[in-house]
Amino acid sequence: MRVDLFDFHLPAERIADHPVEPREAARLLHVSGHTLSDARVHDLPQLLRSGDLLVVNDTRVIPARLVGQRGVVKVELLLHRALPAPGAWHAFAKPAKRLKPGQEIVFDHGLSATVIAKTPDGLVEVRFNRTGAELRAALDLVGHMPLPPYIKRDDTAADRHDYQTIYAAHDGAVAAPTAGLHFTPALFDALGHAGIRRATVTLHVGAGTFLPVKVDDTDQHIMHAEWGEVSAATAHAIAQTRAAGGRIVAVGTTSLRILESAATDGAVTPFAGDTRLFITPGYTFNAVDVLMTNFHLPRSTLYMLVCAFAGTDVMHAAYAHAIADEYRFYSYGDACLLEPKR
Repeated sequence: MRVDLFDFHLPAERIADHPVEPREAARLLHVSGHTLSDARVHDLPQLLRSGDLLVVNDTRVIPARLVGQRGVVKVELLLHRALPAPGAWHAFAKPAKRLKPGQEIVFDHGLSATVIAKTPDGLVEVRFNRTGAELRAALDLVGHMPLPPYIKRDDTAADRHDYQTIYAAHDGAVAAPTAGLHFTPALFDALGHAGIRRATVTLHVGAGTFLPVKVDDTDQHIMHAEWGEVSAATAHAIAQTRAAGGRIVAVGTTSLRILESAATDGAVTPFAGDTRLFITPGYTFNAVDVLMTNFHLPRSTLYMLVCAFAGTDVMHAAYAHAIADEYRFYSYGDACLLEPKR
């Protein structure tokens, strides 16, 4: 499938560089079949149905952007994915071409990393001089929140809160599951009173989520692996919801991708491992009925996913409406609720 089918023009002023306050005041474009309706995130209890199950991604974003020195050369690392060896990570590096195995990158507070190898897909394998809880504590001291590249400002102390869901529980993501940023305790209370339950999955979002699709055909694109888990309790809650006639509402493309990775013949089973699932139009969805998601970049794998879920023509129309009506785009922007008529 041609990648240029998923292109569109987004004016720079539509890109949000800070979230709205309170979080649930963000706008919400409800896409029901071919019908577009303007709402707010705090309207979710009225837009969803009693008996629906909301599935959220409880990964926690770590301060994954590091700036250090290799001698007199400034080096920036963006951690991508933890590796099985203690203290080992795959990372994007600048300048990657000048790094060689055996070289040491020195950061503040005694943290350092040794270059182990380079990967064919452009990543650098590094091993830190600290592991486990000590490494996480060091990252909290010297790391920066990994704001997306389209946010043209330095991170601030406020981003430690703003770029994190209120239910984040498991360290490992280097990009936020941004649809979940809109939720507050008050909104969860309102959803609960409306008969909408909640379950969790984990998908540690990698920095590859922001990489552009550089090929001309989707068949040639290679997805970076991300680790995720669907627990037995969540799989059981999904089965119960389906049996009672309720719908599975994924909060974010990350929740959707791990649920679909765990689905077999229409049933979600417990799952733990890597996923490289790349969803494009023509994919048959097995696990998710409704999707809440932010607005995505043109020519991105995430925009392809929402086109597969709700229909390419529908999403082109929805995005054109959102741009014309001055919705705020991307990680700190507004959201849409996709309810296709299958």
